[in-house]
Amino acid sequence: MLPVKCFVLVAFFGCQVAALANLEEVFAWKELTFSWPNEDAKNVALKNGDYVPKNNLPLGLDRWRNKLFVTIPRWKSGVAASLGYVSLDEPINQTAPIIPYPDWKANSLPKKGEKPESENHIVSVFRVFVDACDRLWVMDTGLADILGEPNVVSSPAIAIYDLNTDTLIRRYTLKDDDLKQDSFFANIIVDVDKDKCDDAFAYIPDLGGYGLVVYSFKANESWRFKHNFFHFDPLHGDFNVGGVNFQWTDGIFGLALGPKDLSGFRTVYFHPLASLNEFSVNSAILRNRSLANDPHIYNDFKLEGFKGDKSQTSASVFDEKSNTLFLTQLNKDGVACWNPKKPLTPQSVSLVVRDPQSLIFTNDIKIDNERNLWILSDKMPQFIYQELNGNEVNYRIQRVKVDDAILGTNCAI
Repeated sequence: MLPVKCFVLVAFFGCQVAALANLEEVFAWKELTFSWPNEDAKNVALKNGDYVPKNNLPLGLDRWRNKLFVTIPRWKSGVAASLGYVSLDEPINQTAPIIPYPDWKANSLPKKGEKPESENHIVSVFRVFVDACDRLWVMDTGLADILGEPNVVSSPAIAIYDLNTDTLIRRYTLKDDDLKQDSFFANIIVDVDKDKCDDAFAYIPDLGGYGLVVYSFKANESWRFKHNFFHFDPLHGDFNVGGVNFQWTDGIFGLALGPKDLSGFRTVYFHPLASLNEFSVNSAILRNRSLANDPHIYNDFKLEGFKGDKSQTSASVFDEKSNTLFLTQLNKDGVACWNPKKPLTPQSVSLVVRDPQSLIFTNDIKIDNERNLWILSDKMPQFIYQELNGNEVNYRIQRVKVDDAILGTNCAI
């Protein structure tokens, strides 16, 4: 006979009956702290309001060697640095301070009305991507104090850093044609082979303008795709996370790169945040600028299937060795998986981790070269609509081996 817990999970979450994987908690903060040059610098920032600890919420992550990058968008005033990292050198301190990247100066916010002094600047970042060529791709929204008095410091831009030298390779400002009135760029993934580093393409979803911008590193050029699948589903924009009920209209949001086909192109999986469906398109379409405004490619975008009730997803990531797509499950306090060798139905989606305490709002996930699945949860609904309790842990970064996560699930084929 199955345990009562399994019946409950199946009834409420539609997951497969399998033991949930055990997570290792690597970092856990009540409030984020930073690696200040000295105590005086910290005290001045606190006094001037440049650092308001409760306003610093971690959102995105990625790993490169001993650095685990963390983004802190400037939702509110007082964000000390929007891009930084924590060291993974042993021994790991669970409450390790954030080290600004590439440095403090690049993360310094100009006074309102002023512009950054150089191209090497970071305003407000939601997500980053480490590519196969040891480069960090940063999607900088350029917008500070989003929930307060919005301050457009600079236009949305891609900043690309050489991780071996911590130097800026290029900053590319998105063109006017890439933007719509309600555009908001909160994610970026990069399609590149390590032996063809110049032939890189970045895919940047526009969650507010319902489009997808493609950037070619070699051509230093960008273009925009539109499609009905990029829009949110009005029937599934209602969320209940961590005791907070809210409604969002976010369109295309999460992207993940599948394995190469015989032609050398990849399946690009994507979904709107406010949706229960997963879609895909071949990267050959996206890489071809001449197709961006071609109405005949409409049917080249595919509906993969329905993920199940309450399966709204922020981030996704693909593990090629196991052929598994991992998807955050915001309304379920967890992460699920699906193996595309099976048709996408609620029955083929398995919940691999779930915790209504430590996984409230699984905002971002990534897989590193050692095939660790990293999960960042941050209680963002409480941060935006209520107020976080500074006496309890609010932000966590946890990890689990991919093979351990999918063990006993439908994804382990």
